[in-house]
Order: sequence, then structure tokens, then C-alpha cells
Amino acid sequence: MNEKTPQRILHPIPPLYCADSRTLILGSFPSVKSRQGQFFYHHPQNRFWRVIAAVTQSPVPQMIEEKKQLILCNGLALWDSIGSCEIIGSQDSSIRNVVPNDVGEILRRSDICRIFCNGATAHRYYQVYIQPKTGIEAVKLPSTSPANAAWSFERLVEAWRVILP
Repeated sequence: MNEKTPQRILHPIPPLYCADSRTLILGSFPSVKSRQGQFFYHHPQNRFWRVIAAVTQSPVPQMIEEKKQLILCNGLALWDSIGSCEIIGSQDSSIRNVVPNDVGEILRRSDICRIFCNGATAHRYYQVYIQPKTGIEAVKLPSTSPANAAWSFERLVEAWRVILP
């Protein structure tokens, strides 16, 4: 398939949460690397795991199991706003024909009381499709994507500190 042709893709990664999760972090849709690796923020240039480790004062996790523990042990939950869409590669700007993820299960089975979005795209789709159902406002955080070069690692860490109670 031509890499410039949009593909309809179903979100391949289940939500990560537990009954004790209090803060939900939503991305937009998994990148090609994340879809291949079957886990969130799998691209080595994405600063998400370094930012979460810095905010929680934890070692930067390397393996998927370590990443899961970092999220769950800090009362966090992870998923994405989009459940399926047409997309070219990993380009958020190419996203079309969105079907949102249903966060209802996470809200029913956990103690989520705050929702944060990793970047403008995740926030926009949350506001349009999900917030009308949940009634919970989400806070837009600066994207940890390497494409967000305007934000230094230090600035990201400072902005993301709000995820902790």
C-alpha cells in the first residue's frame, strides 16, 4: 500500500488502567511504531515515558511491563481518544472519519476523576466525541511527540506535573 494513501485502522491496544486509577491520560491514536510494538508511545523519540518518569521521580522504564507498572503504581490510566480512523502513517493531520473510543468502561471500573489529553489532537477529539458523554472536562497538555519541538523536555515536565494529585 502507498504510504500516502489513508488506511482505515482499528485501535490495536487495549486501555491500561486498574481499579485504583484516578487520572486518565488520552493520546490521539497510536503511531505506526506503537501499532507495531502493540503499546503506547513506543516510538523511541516520543518523550512520553521520560516525562512520566521525571514527573513521578521514577527511573525511565524500558520494557513494556515496566511501563505498565509506572502507570498503574502512580494511579494513572492510558488510552486514546480515537478508536478507529483513516490515517496516513502516523500523521495526526491526516486523520479522517473518526470513531471515538468508549471510555465508559474505564470510568465505571476505576476511580478516574481527572482526564488529561496528550496534545491538541487528542483534546479536540475528546471534546467533540467523548466529553458530551462523560461530562468530564479534559485538560490539554502539550504533546510529548518529537514533532512538538517548540517544547523542551524541561518545559514538558513542568507542564505535565499537573497529572499528579
